[in-house]
Amino acid sequence: MPPRKDTEGRRGPVTLRNIADRVGVSVATVSRVLNFDPALSVSEATRQSVIETAEAMNYEPRRRRPRAVAPTGLKRIALLHFRGPRSELADPYFVAMRLGIETRCAALQLEVTKIYRGEDDSPARIPREAKGVIVIGRHPDEEIAVLRARHPNLVFVDWAPPGDDVDCVASDLELAATKLLTGLEGLGYRRIAFAGWAEDTDATTPEARARAYRAWAEGRGAFDPDLLRIGVNSEQSGHDVTGAFLSLPRPPDAIVVSNDTMAMGAYRAIQERGLKIPGDVALASFNDISAARFLSPPLTTVRLPAEAIGVQAVDLLAERMSGRDLARQVKIETKIAWRSSTRSAAPARAPRDRTDGPAAGRATGPAAGQAAE
Repeated sequence: MPPRKDTEGRRGPVTLRNIADRVGVSVATVSRVLNFDPALSVSEATRQSVIETAEAMNYEPRRRRPRAVAPTGLKRIALLHFRGPRSELADPYFVAMRLGIETRCAALQLEVTKIYRGEDDSPARIPREAKGVIVIGRHPDEEIAVLRARHPNLVFVDWAPPGDDVDCVASDLELAATKLLTGLEGLGYRRIAFAGWAEDTDATTPEARARAYRAWAEGRGAFDPDLLRIGVNSEQSGHDVTGAFLSLPRPPDAIVVSNDTMAMGAYRAIQERGLKIPGDVALASFNDISAARFLSPPLTTVRLPAEAIGVQAVDLLAERMSGRDLARQVKIETKIAWRSSTRSAAPARAPRDRTDGPAAGRATGPAAGQAAE
């Protein structure tokens, strides 16, 4: 679990030294981790500890002013994020995505200017000399219109405006959700609830995973509106939505949440009621952040290869900058990591390296094509 929030007894902003002292590493290591230095050699555990400690201590990164020109030999691109810097640091999925972008840019000699949500007139802050823009997440329609008018070289990540004339890269979340739900059905679960998320709680425009859940349930004649709720991307929201499911007259036997951050709150809600996972209720999620395998019990979750998505986004942009004029839309494969938060497979039929989801109607757990851990 991430470190507790810790702001008491300290005056002034949190510094890199504060974080370094808490984690037990050098200030230089903290700086290089938080700046996603691709040349830094450090363990994943240390990297994650620095990031989570920075978030727990409410560290506010200094905003960087773009330099007038890129260093000799480098081309500049812009990275436009739909989140603020603290919000990004709090979500390991987006941290990994940006690490992939930074690493690939370093390899291709591209310099990155990072622009976050909440900064005034974000599109206008993109440097004139930027040769292309990577756009992460969903932005307002008016911002997208400005971007498309000003910048011919655009790549959208994790979301794209309608149409086939834009470059984008993402996992197929609807397919991933369908695979997970069918896998749970194959393990014998029948009353499956789904906790979606949105930037706001307007359930009239659910995101891809929630849409897939509804279509999957309706296709089986089993859709129950009480089993679909839309929250926000936070542990507290995961806790609250899970509590609402468990308070139903007929609670679910399995709950799927849209990401591992919400799943952490779901664990707390289940445990507060004295229930056991998966004996009383199973739990599954998306993202497979590093903490997922260390929860108790370890969390079944869909692996969304965030770092690979970031790398592919840079490659698409480099192709655009080199003259490609036809749009490309790339879907990245997902896999399910079956762990102990869901019912186990029959031992004789579930070797440890099997990697496919369970077939519908069977209760034998993961089959070939998905990871069983």
